[in-house]
Amino acid sequence: MKMRACSTNYFGHSLILVLLLSIVSFAAAQEIDCGECHEDVSFSSTAHPDHECQDCHTNVTTDHEGNDLEPLTNENSCAECHGKVLRTLGRSVHEEGVLCVDCHNGAHEITMVDDLGSAVSPVRQIKYCGSCHDTPASLIDGYLTSEHGKALLLSGLINAPSCSDCHGSHRILAVSNGNAPAAHENSPEMCGSCHLLLLENWKENSAHGQSWQAGEEGPVCTDCHATHEIADPTTAASRLSSADNCGGCHGEYLTTFRDGFHGKANDLGFVIGATCSDCHTPHNNLPEENPLSSVNPANLLETCSRCHANVTEAFISYDPHNDPTNPDDNYVVYLVWFFMTALLIGVFAFFGVHDILWLQRSLVGVLRGEFEEKYDKTGQYVRRFTRSNSRMHIVIIVTFLLLALTGLPLKFHAAPWAQTLIDLLGGIDSARFIHRFAAIGTFGYMVVHIIQVFIRWAINKEKGLFWGPNSMVPQPSDLKDFWANIRYFLYVGKRPAGDRWTYFEKFDYLAVFWGVMIIGLSGLMLWLPDFFTSFLPGWVLNAAYVVHSDEALLATGFIFVFHFFHTHLRPESFPMDLVVFLGKMPLDQFKAERTLEYQRLIDNNDLDAYLVDPPTAEELRRAYIWGTVFLLIGVALAIGIILALLGA
Repeated sequence: MKMRACSTNYFGHSLILVLLLSIVSFAAAQEIDCGECHEDVSFSSTAHPDHECQDCHTNVTTDHEGNDLEPLTNENSCAECHGKVLRTLGRSVHEEGVLCVDCHNGAHEITMVDDLGSAVSPVRQIKYCGSCHDTPASLIDGYLTSEHGKALLLSGLINAPSCSDCHGSHRILAVSNGNAPAAHENSPEMCGSCHLLLLENWKENSAHGQSWQAGEEGPVCTDCHATHEIADPTTAASRLSSADNCGGCHGEYLTTFRDGFHGKANDLGFVIGATCSDCHTPHNNLPEENPLSSVNPANLLETCSRCHANVTEAFISYDPHNDPTNPDDNYVVYLVWFFMTALLIGVFAFFGVHDILWLQRSLVGVLRGEFEEKYDKTGQYVRRFTRSNSRMHIVIIVTFLLLALTGLPLKFHAAPWAQTLIDLLGGIDSARFIHRFAAIGTFGYMVVHIIQVFIRWAINKEKGLFWGPNSMVPQPSDLKDFWANIRYFLYVGKRPAGDRWTYFEKFDYLAVFWGVMIIGLSGLMLWLPDFFTSFLPGWVLNAAYVVHSDEALLATGFIFVFHFFHTHLRPESFPMDLVVFLGKMPLDQFKAERTLEYQRLIDNNDLDAYLVDPPTAEELRRAYIWGTVFLLIGVALAIGIILALLGA
């Protein structure tokens, strides 16, 4: 009996051993069979080193008789081991259409997540996520050029934020979903997971952060720093875009900022000019009435001192958001604006009507042949200006054009041509230098001229300097000539006989004194604000800005339109009058246009002292070249002014 039992146990153990060997042999045979048929399949997964084919391909048919194989899916393969992850994925935006193998390197090359070669590693997930999320282009392209992208891909900081850091890995929700970490209302906490100190400071010391904590609508991190195109806030591009960024919510302040010097210079690329974040700070922006606010009156000295040295209490009364057209803002500045606007409109309206009447009368005169006389330009000439006068006028032209070229782009900063002109001048810093250099030249020629007049009056005892036909001081005869000209323009009178100076030439001359005084003084205030606010209130700077801007428009508009017409572009003188460059004019032209002066020289036997030789060919060539250059620049700027005023 005992031997029979042992024999039975031995037989049972042998049977079990045979079965196990059969299973192993079957598995080995299956591996061989898979390899024999699927030679092109290379299984190199480091995440699943011990897996066999049948561990994932549980649905493979065994008859190998050509039956179609079911596709490999998350549900019937990965779920065997990763069921919890699959359930999480099923609640994400990838619940349909996205398989595990789509993100994890394919079925046979799945690597560990923390392996840099993994498709979902921080370095490589940009490529894999981007294969589906390639529109809009800013999603991936914006990230690649962002600070996060450059830190990860260029600097090699493997802990720099990548797609999954902000959007999650398996439980990815649409940004519009309030539970998504990248949702608008959740972005502070998402960004704060890395920028913890900034988040805590923003929550406690920013009006934006306090609004967010209270559950109110307001800007959060992604509103100011974008989402995928996050840039270094200290770069020039970021600084220059700051105002427009803030203006998206604070439109009324953006308008007043852009209308001031800081805003206009900022718009033209003046990087070091103050922008919103300089005064209001980026993460500590509090209402003005808050004692901790950087723009609270008690803190303005410190705030303004960051850019301006020697800031005084008077200086901080300057209002960078002043609206001069609003009497409730600053009434004195409003009165200054009202006066300058009335002056601008008045001068332009007066000479606009005057010159339109003149132009139509001149065109009729051309058709009638009233100007057919040809002046002899090879015969006798009459000296009109001394060489010093001509040189002075050239200095005036050059400095005026430089001031216009560098100042008008600032006034019309939004015009399409403004930035182009600034770039041609070498940028805003170069334009500022040229503008100030030309301003010094303007003060220089004015001082020289005043000294010359003083010498003629006090030392040389020149008669008629301040009264009489040779004086630039307006006199009753000028009113008579004006009225006579109006009658001539309206075909009810003859053209008045010309004298040494006409009423519109006297206006040009005196306008220079007015312009240099008004534009020059206001410009100095803007150039040296610290000095002038040491004894003047800060709102004077607001008034100075209005004066400087409007008077500059008055001066350039008048010179490039009305003065050019009076001197060069009227049919009688077209295309230009060279007398200011040559200092002399043909005798017969002088006799026809300056009849009273000619007759006075004859009566006093002084004409011979004024007769000179005609200009040489070289003198004429230089005069035409420089005259054409100056004229074309002025006409181009005039067209730019008109287009800017029309909003083109």
